[in-house]
Amino acid sequence: MASLLGLMLTASCTDFLDNSPRGVLDEEQLVTPQNVDGFVTAAYSALGNDHYDTPFSLWPYGNVRSDDAYKGGSGTNDIQDFHFFEISNNIRPDFGELDALWYQHYVGISRCNKALKALEQLNESQYPLKQQRIGEMKFIRGHFYFMLKILYRNIPYITEDIPAEQYSSISNTDLNNEELWEAIAKNFEDAAALLPETQTQVGRANKTAAYAYLAKVRLYQAYTQDENYNVTGVNQQHMQQVVEATGQVMGKASLEPDFANNFLPGQYENGPESVFSIQFSKDDGTLYGRLNYGDVLSLPQGLGCCDFHKPSQNLMNAYKTTANGLPMFDSFNNTDLDYHALNNNTVDPRLYHTVALPGLPWKYDPDYTYVEAWNRSPSTYGYTASLKENVPVGCNCTVNIDPFYGNAKNRIQIRYADVLLMRAEALIETGQQDQALPLINQVRNRAANSTGLISGYATNTNISPYINGQNCTWTQDFARQALRWERRLEFAMEGSRFFDLVRWGIADEVMNTYYAGEKSKRAYYNDAYFDRNKEEYCPIPLAQINFSQGVYHQNPGY
Repeated sequence: MASLLGLMLTASCTDFLDNSPRGVLDEEQLVTPQNVDGFVTAAYSALGNDHYDTPFSLWPYGNVRSDDAYKGGSGTNDIQDFHFFEISNNIRPDFGELDALWYQHYVGISRCNKALKALEQLNESQYPLKQQRIGEMKFIRGHFYFMLKILYRNIPYITEDIPAEQYSSISNTDLNNEELWEAIAKNFEDAAALLPETQTQVGRANKTAAYAYLAKVRLYQAYTQDENYNVTGVNQQHMQQVVEATGQVMGKASLEPDFANNFLPGQYENGPESVFSIQFSKDDGTLYGRLNYGDVLSLPQGLGCCDFHKPSQNLMNAYKTTANGLPMFDSFNNTDLDYHALNNNTVDPRLYHTVALPGLPWKYDPDYTYVEAWNRSPSTYGYTASLKENVPVGCNCTVNIDPFYGNAKNRIQIRYADVLLMRAEALIETGQQDQALPLINQVRNRAANSTGLISGYATNTNISPYINGQNCTWTQDFARQALRWERRLEFAMEGSRFFDLVRWGIADEVMNTYYAGEKSKRAYYNDAYFDRNKEEYCPIPLAQINFSQGVYHQNPGY
């Protein structure tokens, strides 16, 4: 009996080891044509997995960190880490918001890598959409890496080909600046080769979006930097690549007839100017829906919560125009645009689509006038509010997630206006500024025609195109100034201003001039100062350096 029992036990152990445990799926069982789209959907879902203190719109880092916006809220201690970014002071590697932002981006990258690895295990007879889905995943992965790159500069680059056991040996400095940009660009090159011209499902990346994002990467790459972030030159080859990539987008999208349409919900979403948009939703079977949690703080206190992300006086002043309808490049900030006496100045119409001002309709609705009482801390942050990310009162896209009001309006990641101005910038930097002139004027002419929703109260608008030999002399230097000004006015409060300044190598000059002008208006700017060769980028989160056991290296100065 003992001998038989021994044989039975041996057989049982062998059978146990040869069979998968119940309730556990191995990789081969998971990777099926029926399941692989779940991996892809998870990667798309990561595009909206942000939070009010880790916003993928990057409003604290692209706007509040620039001359475009004040932090807002109840005071300087309200999300204090964002206050430190606003004044470029006491920025530390142990900020939890920086660690969470890093983590969430790498979650998105991980999901793309898992989807890519799964897709490679299927053949096209099993899954006819294989190549298209690979293109989509490379597009999304490139997006997350681009965001990390402009935030932290030195980041670990991990693809689906790298075994997980090797992750711990990959440093954030293994690739130099040029190599990292090249790796990110390869995602979009591959995506452009694989993606279709159009997609049947709204929200999926297509060939046009891939070329537009490739142009953005090449544009940033073109401004070469040394290890201390000094811009050392402009790479003409990369600028030409911007021209080539934008050439693949020209005519595939178009400007909205009215600037306002880009920032309205419902029928205006995914419009002709939206090259790629992050999709949000409500009533989709989840508790609250897929809301834009990253921007919930910007609603004025009088409409809910919490009055963050407030346009600066300097930004308001930048919209002032001369008698001939051009920007006041040198004198715009000499006096403040007063919302009590707006008709004392002529302005670019985009002011009224970007900045909410007391006494005027909230989001074009005459039944709701934006009033001073809606502001939470006016003595600290003034009386403006941000309009672009917000929606009209009573919009059926709004959900009460007490104390916040979230909305399901999509967020445009790349607009066609950006494509036009990226192409114009590349042409200017390669000495082809005459070809850039009509591109910039397309954007300005659209702005001039964007008065339909504001005509009842915006009676002081005045904007003209640039006409060489009449209202300007279109040299390369003047064209560069006009282009940079146009980017500020067109994309204000959309999260890109600070990164433009760093790319151009003028962040310290612009920010310290801004701080000098603000100190007499807002006491909390008394300690503000931008440290060149340090604060162009965020510090690598201390938690990540600790997790890597010293494999990651801190950025200079921190």
